[in-house]
Amino acid sequence: MQVVKLPRMLYPQPRVLTPSRNDVLVLTPWLAPIIWEGTFNIDLLNEQFRLQNLTVGITVFAIKKYVAFLKLFLETAEQHFMVGHRVTYYVFTDRPDAVPRVALAEGRRLEVLRVPAAARWQDVSMRRMQMLSDFCERRFRREVAFLVCTDVDMRFSDHVGVEVLSPLFGALHPGFYGAARQAFTYERRPQSRAYIPWDQGDFYYLGGLFGGSVSEVHRLTTACHQAMTADRANGIEAVWHDESHLNRYLLDHKPTKVLSPEYLWDEQLLGRPAVMRKLRFMAVPKNHQQIRN
Repeated sequence: MQVVKLPRMLYPQPRVLTPSRNDVLVLTPWLAPIIWEGTFNIDLLNEQFRLQNLTVGITVFAIKKYVAFLKLFLETAEQHFMVGHRVTYYVFTDRPDAVPRVALAEGRRLEVLRVPAAARWQDVSMRRMQMLSDFCERRFRREVAFLVCTDVDMRFSDHVGVEVLSPLFGALHPGFYGAARQAFTYERRPQSRAYIPWDQGDFYYLGGLFGGSVSEVHRLTTACHQAMTADRANGIEAVWHDESHLNRYLLDHKPTKVLSPEYLWDEQLLGRPAVMRKLRFMAVPKNHQQIRN
């Protein structure tokens, strides 16, 4: 009889009585993991993801002069985002001719999606939900399994991989991850569909990083767009626009995974606390003269 050869991986045994981190919360009350450095084994996760043979989409809006941030975003994503996996970059822009050419690794491609600009940045921000909802239905569901939705004025500075993927994920806002819910800048006016009372709320999620399966992102973006449309008809605009509606949605529809502030940080404003073992995705300091030029 022949010996059956099976693939094997060598890694430290998980220890039931030894927590992965004891300085931060790693599990929500609804049993969703909170992802920090030290809470996952990326080699195991990569192997499991490769067996599924899936593609990840990442969306970014480079409208008007914000196209200036796109080159750094793409170059650093090639160094740190989903390395070794198939990725499609979806760049929404009103200036397709200004999209930079960046060398992409094998299995990775860039799709430029032309969209109209808007007079106010608030309108650009809020229209993202409508555009994402439309494209989930029109093409994303046929091309990728997961979507990661991000801001463009950012750079990847360390590993961001398949550990973030889940049916529905949000990221903790770096300015509020240690705050009480009464300090959160939720929409507090009952007239808005984004309204959250003072005695409610789990976390404050930022609008610059969220995602999940295409079907869940479609549900989220459609619901937020419909809520913003209803607000507009009632003559009200949520205090933090699409981010306010995202927080209302994630309060009602709990995310299946929560990303720690490692995944979107501003070191210039917030320094580097001891709990931040990694700074993975970071705000780019704004050079407004450069943007104008």
